Amino acid sequence: MSLSERQNQILNWVQQVDNLSIEVLVDKFDVSAQTIRKDVNQLADLHLVRRQHGGITQMSTAENLPFDNRQYLNGVAKQKIAQMLARDIPDGASVFLGIGTTVEYVAKELAHRKDLQVFTNNLMVAAILSGSPHISVKVTGGRLRHLHRDLVGTDALESIRQFYFDYGIIGCGGLDMSLGLLDFDPDEAIISRVILESSRCTVLVADQSKWGRKAMARVKPFANIHKVYTDSVSSKQSELMAEHKVQLNVSEVSLVSPYE
Repeated sequence: MSLSERQNQILNWVQQVDNLSIEVLVDKFDVSAQTIRKDVNQLADLHLVRRQHGGITQMSTAENLPFDNRQYLNGVAKQKIAQMLARDIPDGASVFLGIGTTVEYVAKELAHRKDLQVFTNNLMVAAILSGSPHISVKVTGGRLRHLHRDLVGTDALESIRQFYFDYGIIGCGGLDMSLGLLDFDPDEAIISRVILESSRCTVLVADQSKWGRKAMARVKPFANIHKVYTDSVSSKQSELMAEHKVQLNVSEVSLVSPYE
């Protein structure tokens, strides 16, 4: 199943404010309490939120949602972001595709390209490109994180450091106006840092919902990113990217956040 636009908005909102009451959600979306309860019950059944008396709260901020859960989030936005980025990757380039479901969408858009050299620690990326014999795929070593379907740790880092890629493409767990890129786990954060350090052009793919999410591990400040691909930005976010000389690429999707 996929989430409705309202469910995506509820999920993005609760990640910003920690908890929400049914009453507040009813007022914001101008629907019945029964409709809201159905929405939040589905989110809870997918382990995307926790039920609490009179409302919902977000899952732990210390750990990212498992891969299977994250697949439901903001699919349309992620697809548009991936399509926009894929158009800018030339045939014959060397590309590292990092951790995250948005990066998986990028792999799907690149699957029919020619002569790419793709390196990855993302097992879903490797699976997607396994049907593309015209693309060279190299998978890092490392320790398997079963819930997230990726490889991390010392062996993964050493695999990455052997190369210097044309494009290093990463996702993130959260975005902070002051701190820049954040992730939920130090293993994720250090992988992304090394990808950025090992790439001529550093690329972040992140939908609007990542702003304000309370991931705890620092990755890099925005000054270490050359290009950001996203679905929508506020005026303050756009000014911040310009201040750090980050090229901002925004798709035609524009999702209005209910908490703004």
